[in-house]
Parts: sequence; C-alpha cells; structure tokens
Amino acid sequence: MKKIFALLLALVMVFALVACGNPGVEQPSGDPNPSGGTPADPGKPSDPAKTDTVQGIRDGVIYVGNTAATTGAFAAVGVPFNAGIEAVLKNYNDNGGFRGMKVKLIHYDDGFDGAQGLTYTKTLVEDDEVFALVGHFGTNTVSATLDYLKSVGIPMMHAATGISELYQEGATGKNACIFPVQPIYDAEGRVLLARAVASTEGGYGLGGTKIGVIATTDDAGAGMLAGVKRQMQDIDVDVVIQEVDPSATDYTAAVSVLKNQGCDVVIGAMNQAPMQTLMNSMRDVNYNAKVITSYVSASAVFLGSLVDTGAITAERPVYATSWLDVATEQGYAEMMEFAQIQLAWEAEEGIAAENTYSVNSYAMAGYVAAKLFIHGLEQVEAQGLELTWENYIAATESAPYHIPMGGDINFANGDRLGVTALSLNTVSLQPNAETGFYELITVSPIMSLDDVMAHVK
Repeated sequence: MKKIFALLLALVMVFALVACGNPGVEQPSGDPNPSGGTPADPGKPSDPAKTDTVQGIRDGVIYVGNTAATTGAFAAVGVPFNAGIEAVLKNYNDNGGFRGMKVKLIHYDDGFDGAQGLTYTKTLVEDDEVFALVGHFGTNTVSATLDYLKSVGIPMMHAATGISELYQEGATGKNACIFPVQPIYDAEGRVLLARAVASTEGGYGLGGTKIGVIATTDDAGAGMLAGVKRQMQDIDVDVVIQEVDPSATDYTAAVSVLKNQGCDVVIGAMNQAPMQTLMNSMRDVNYNAKVITSYVSASAVFLGSLVDTGAITAERPVYATSWLDVATEQGYAEMMEFAQIQLAWEAEEGIAAENTYSVNSYAMAGYVAAKLFIHGLEQVEAQGLELTWENYIAATESAPYHIPMGGDINFANGDRLGVTALSLNTVSLQPNAETGFYELITVSPIMSLDDVMAHVK
C-alpha cells in the first residue's frame, strides 16, 4: 500500500501541462468531436463585435467547447485532459445537470498549433455558438486567442498554461471573462518571494534576510521575475537580481554575484532544465544557501537526481511550491473522488483498465477545469439567475472556487491571478527504504498568499 501511495504522489504532485507526456497513452475510441460538427471555413471573417450575451443553450443542452491536441506529439497530454473534462460532465449530467439541462463538450483537435487553435476557437464561438470554453489548452492556442476571447466576452474557464498574459489584477468589462486556475508565472513569483522571506517557524517560509533571484530570460523566468518585483512593493527586503540565458550550461557568474553579496535564499525563477544548471553551478562554486523554485520542479525524480549529483545537500536544500496536496486527508479523499468519477466514465466508454486515466495528472487537470465550469453554474443556480455570460461571470466571482486536491482561488473584484494558494515542499536526502524512490516532503500545507504574508516580518 505504501508503494502504491508513493507512486500516486509522484504522479499527482505536479500539473506541468507542457511538452512532456507519456507517448504510450492510448486515445479513447470515438469521434474526437462529439458534436458531430465540422469546423468552419478558416477564411470566414470573424465577428469580434458579437453582442450576444447568451448562446449555446438549446434543446435542453448547454454546449461548451475547447480545442486541444488529441493527435500527434501532444496527444499524451490532450487526450487524458479532455477525458477528465468528459468524466466530470457525465457525472454532473447523471446527477441532474443545470436545471435539468445537460452539458455537452464540442472539441476540435488543433495539433498544438496556435493559428489552428484560433481558427477552431472562432468556429466554436461563432458557428457552434458554445456558451463557454472549458479547458482552454496549451500555451500556443491560449496566446493566440486571448485578445479575441476578450473582444467577444465569452467565459473561458481554466487555461492549461501559466503564461503571463493571463495575469490580471482587477479585470473589468469583457476582460473579466478569463478565469485562469493553474499557477501563472507572475503570481508564482509573488509567492516565491513571500515564501523566501516568511518565518521558518511553522514552515511558512525560509526566513531569508537577503534574497537572490536568478531568472531566465524566457517567458517563465520573465513572468516570475515580474511577480517578484510586484511583491517587493509589499516586502521590505534586499533583493539582488541576475538574469541568465535559459539555454546556457553554466550560471557560475550569476551565482557568484549572489554568493559574494551574501544572499541567504536564492529564488530560481525558471523551468526545470535551467534549474539543473543553477544547482550544478551553486555546487561548483561551493555556494550554500537555501533555494526555492517553481512548482514545475516539484518532482521527486528530478530533485532526487540533483541529490545524487551532490547539487542538493543538507546545507544547500531546494524547496518547490505545489498547487496539489494529496497527502492530507481532504486531498486524498478528493483524489479518490476523481478516480471514481474517471473510472465510471471510462467504463461507459469501453476504455480498457490498463489504459485508465484515473492516476493521470493531465486527466486531473481536465477534471479541475470542468469542476470550475460547474462551480459557476452552481453559483448561478444558487442565486436564481438567468444563465447569461454576465450573470455567469459575476456568479463565478461571488464565491471562492475550491480546487479539487488543492486550495481555494478567489476571482472577486476581477482578480485573475491564477492560484496563489500553494504548498511548500522539499526532497528527501535519502531514497525511501521500501520504495527505493526519493520523496517530496511537505514543509507546509497549501496556504494563501495572504496567510504567508502574515508571517513576513
């Protein structure tokens, strides 16, 4: 049982919806576009001035849509992602749906191509006339479609990317139609600085007194650095910043600057590959300081490999955030609920047991996306409102959304920050004697940015 639980933890601690994936995952049988519709002519003019505030509700069905890569290299991500959405919608429909109406997903395969994603997004909005987008998938398509979606004002529930363009404080008007959930680089940068400085007592933070930041010059690093600078407005602490090329194989010069200036905590504002370069460079110059980095590196396998090479030691520990925590009683119960709903859908679809998505992190992300959409419907129903875009958006803002297996996210006052309720984790310095694997150790549970800031001196 302990080995199974350790495996589950390894599978679900990270929602990194990027290029990685298991190429052995099989697609479920059936038409990837369950609506049976055909994409519109890509040359058809778009109508961003569309003024309809309600659409996609007809014949007792609420139609929603997305475009996601379900063939090609990214199918290992897109297929289970959509499977998670479908599983939630089936469960919701089987339990009565929205005022007796069922929710149906229309999907197009964009091949992880932004231009194709834009074409299909316009098809969903203008021809299929969906009520909302659910699980807007991938950096390429999200980047290519955000301006269009805001011009229309259609609700977009959960973007499967963390790009900075999603980050909005106090969004108003049609800009408020965007509802990101998974961590956005900018918001995570804010959390990283708060955690770096917050008191070590109770595991709130690392107790840093002078903070070094090494940020890559790509989207991830630039976004996290912007978040660090934003949080510096609320934290009185010395910060030393160095920017580096994400493709470089040596960060010795930047690391030496932080070492020479006495930084006792280093923020690695970067993705996983440059994080390895950072830690190797700190090892090579014998720089011992605490290091904190993004959730995308919260992998026991990845961090364990750095323990093996001596880059991580007791004197040079690495901490990473995470937006899931299934080690708690509530988190584990919510993971089991996800698995049951997923297995029920798979049984109806005829998916073989060996191809189950019930322990697949991408299916869990789709599950979270669909649950967010349903959260909005539930708020509309609870308030007795007509189902329009304006009412749906306002209702979604009216109550925090509890992320399954995670914390809460609050969209009130137009804040579109992505989740800022993150846990803090480190890696064991020895493999588990029973499983043979390194383990992520929770230093503090998921807590809001406000809670962390309350422990910043």
